[in-house]
Amino acid sequence: MDIDDERIRYAVSHTEILRPPKRSLATFGTTNIYYYLVAEPAYAQLFKNATETVIREGRVIAERPRIVTPYYLSRLEGFSADARRYFDMLLKTHGPDAPGLFYTYKNEPKQLNIVSDNLLSVVNKLNAEIDKRGDPLTSIIKGEDELWDISLMRFIYEMTRSSLRDNLFQMGSRGFLDIDASGIPVDARVRIDELFRKVSRGEGEPYELKAELDRWNLFEEYEDRFFALFKSSRE
Repeated sequence: MDIDDERIRYAVSHTEILRPPKRSLATFGTTNIYYYLVAEPAYAQLFKNATETVIREGRVIAERPRIVTPYYLSRLEGFSADARRYFDMLLKTHGPDAPGLFYTYKNEPKQLNIVSDNLLSVVNKLNAEIDKRGDPLTSIIKGEDELWDISLMRFIYEMTRSSLRDNLFQMGSRGFLDIDASGIPVDARVRIDELFRKVSRGEGEPYELKAELDRWNLFEEYEDRFFALFKSSRE
């Protein structure tokens, strides 16, 4: 284990979610979580009487969780060789069509402030401010200044883990986890239909629809419907 691994482990173990959101991640919609990530400044160790706190603000946007299979994951781009070996393990262990949830997130940092106050006092003031606003989707995270993004990833992981059971239950109760004879989850068919509607209305890009069909190996099945989109646009 190298020193970078040690630093990451340290940042993860010293991350605390002081105020978690009061709602789980939405099963059928986008969840927008505002966060305050507070930390003692990295230079605090150089000054015994330093009483400053770093406050980072931003939004974590969690897209609607999608039902995927090991086969689908193995066809996604942008993953490392290690990730692909993991997908191969899933294929061998659970088969190509075992359903699971895939969460995607986007972080939108807003601002960074350094205030002349100790961390506990800052947290108390933030809690009072959030209580006054009555916002159930605001969180306070205590992290490490230099590796604050690792602390944020730990927060995202905990949010995903705490929401997973409820998301799976809601999707299962609506039949979205069911797999058809082609090994395709019902939810994937629903998503494909949504993409077709968006492209037909000019709200989506054809290449995104084509990529989704290719990941499920379904382009031949939907080929006529796909090319009909361009035929109707020319008429």
